[in-house]
Amino acid sequence: MPKSIVSSFWEYLRTDWEAMTTNDWIGTIVTVVIFFLMIGLYVHVFRPKNREKYESRRFTPLDDEDQQESGDKDGGT
Repeated sequence: MPKSIVSSFWEYLRTDWEAMTTNDWIGTIVTVVIFFLMIGLYVHVFRPKNREKYESRRFTPLDDEDQQESGDKDGGT
């Protein structure tokens, strides 16, 4: 009798928790924490309530002209 696709899929995802090293645990925990932080960040940024605040800063990475003009007017001497 052939294995079903679902049971082979779950067998592929099976984890041997006892064999995990300290580095494996640290990597797993860091990955899960970053995942939840990214979800929180996306929820915060894409809330309609915060739209005006972030839309006003929309072109900030492209506004390097303001920094050049705000330097020393006498050539830096």
